Amino acid sequence: MLRAAARTLPSPRGTLEEVGDIVILTGKTIVSAVRPPYPYGGELIAQFLFVLRLSWLPVAITMVVASYAVPGVEGANFLILFGALDRLGGLFVLAVIREFAPIFCAIIVAGVAGTAMTADLGARKIREELDALQVLGVDPVKQLVVPRFLALMLATGLFDVFAIVAGTAGGLVANWLYGGSTGSFLATLMSNATTTELWASVLKCTLYGAITAIVCCYKGMTASGGPEGVGRAVNQAIVISYLAIGAFDYLFTQTLLATHPQMSVLH
Repeated sequence: MLRAAARTLPSPRGTLEEVGDIVILTGKTIVSAVRPPYPYGGELIAQFLFVLRLSWLPVAITMVVASYAVPGVEGANFLILFGALDRLGGLFVLAVIREFAPIFCAIIVAGVAGTAMTADLGARKIREELDALQVLGVDPVKQLVVPRFLALMLATGLFDVFAIVAGTAGGLVANWLYGGSTGSFLATLMSNATTTELWASVLKCTLYGAITAIVCCYKGMTASGGPEGVGRAVNQAIVISYLAIGAFDYLFTQTLLATHPQMSVLH
């Protein structure tokens, strides 16, 4: 039984080595992104449009349904007990702008676009295309990783704004169904939706995209073992991305609330 567990679970040393390799890849990617030349413009546009095409509809549907069902229905039922249905808009600032929109965008983009990037780079690794690029003097990081890194950051940041609008629409539907007024919902929403809330949400979601891109590109570029290895890399990439996003969300939110204590109070 212990032997089976040892074969299944990754070793602590191997995990630390992977974390170190991902950190190194992150540094190389950032340096390559800012250092000229910039030959990846066409690939950046192609990857950005690819992410938009695959993810916009799942993001819209998920945000409307999730916002209506969880903070909308549950929040309205709770607030009705206290005769405070007019505070539902303020609740949506905490639920949708601060957490739901960034998290759902990150999950969907990672599950749809991130896995596709891992599979693409993994297939290229198996066919030894990445080694051929290095032999030709082409840097795979600048040519392949940087455009995917920038595309996922731009796309997730854009999707966050889109998700906030879709989530607010779901909240309005719930508010109407429970007899609340549109004016009170929007008034409490706007009084709590400060500039800090909005930029923090977009920034957090953009960094989620950066985390997803680095993890997925790393797992794709280190895939081995044929088609089975590519599938294994895809599974590992999505799991690691979700864990990293969850850990970063905790750190970001705690730091934000510690530096902006006024955000902990609803007006």
